[in-house]
Amino acid sequence: MSDTPKSTGPVLIELEGTPDLTPADVPPVPEVPAGKEDPSGAAMQMVASLTGRKPSRLGRWFWSLLLALMGFALSVAAYDFVTGLIDRNAWLGMVALGLLAAFLLVAAVVLLKEMLALVRLRRVDRLQHMVGQAVAHEDLGEARVAVAQLTRFYRGRDELKWGLTRLEEKQADAFDADALIGLTEAEVMAPLDQAALREVEAASRQVATVTAIIPVALADVVAALTGNIRMIRRVAEIYGGRAGTLGSWRLLRAVMTHLVATGAVAVGDDLIGSLAGGGLLSKLSRRFGEGVVNGALTARVGVAAIEVCRPLPFVTQKRPSVSGIVKRALTGLFNSGR
Repeated sequence: MSDTPKSTGPVLIELEGTPDLTPADVPPVPEVPAGKEDPSGAAMQMVASLTGRKPSRLGRWFWSLLLALMGFALSVAAYDFVTGLIDRNAWLGMVALGLLAAFLLVAAVVLLKEMLALVRLRRVDRLQHMVGQAVAHEDLGEARVAVAQLTRFYRGRDELKWGLTRLEEKQADAFDADALIGLTEAEVMAPLDQAALREVEAASRQVATVTAIIPVALADVVAALTGNIRMIRRVAEIYGGRAGTLGSWRLLRAVMTHLVATGAVAVGDDLIGSLAGGGLLSKLSRRFGEGVVNGALTARVGVAAIEVCRPLPFVTQKRPSVSGIVKRALTGLFNSGR
């Protein structure tokens, strides 16, 4: 047998120069539960993904044929219902026929309003194009034609009468395209810009509050979507677009497509990060952090909506600052009052 003693416990190896450490000296494990990373604005990210996605040709054919089939089936069902009721009782059949005629009349009026709204939105697009061409060519004649079109566009707005009068008095003193466009922006666009910014701030505050309070995953997406659609519609009405239901959806898709293409719907802004990413807000509640980020992304959507709906592009006036809107709308929303 060997004389080597059998080991009966762990072997301790002492290293020279190693300080004596106790469990109290070990730094605590960071308390970051799984899935609790910084807020990322999931609701607004989902809204941008849903509305900014370009439908495929097959998808357009599918929905068009489905709507046509449903409309045809409803028409045949209504015809059979009315004719069958006339065969059973002439008076009841006439009442049903009158109700159907009234419904078709109202539907035709609604469709006409939607078409007029789309025409007005296209008129705004043409004004933007005309002003852009005048500025690019530095052509005073083109600028005068564009400003004349804009004056006719806003002729019926009572709140712009004073600005239109001042524009008419001063435009003879403008000797280049930039000066004339700048005068038009200062006299006519300035009050509309302020009203549009107030709508964007209100929508950002509302989306931030609702998405912070609602704990249901899909409910905050619906709240963000409806809030952004309402904001874009109000911005369009302020600038004279008067978007209907179809026009509002068209504007939302145009705005979201632009934001997705430019990568603006992402949490990369330092101000947003300081408000929700690493500040006290996200430590207290991740839902509040998500609300602030969603509100900030709504502000970005609002600025893009202003650029889309504004008849004049920003030439001499300063483009609205997203960080400025966020400061005014969200800074004091969840913080304690001073």
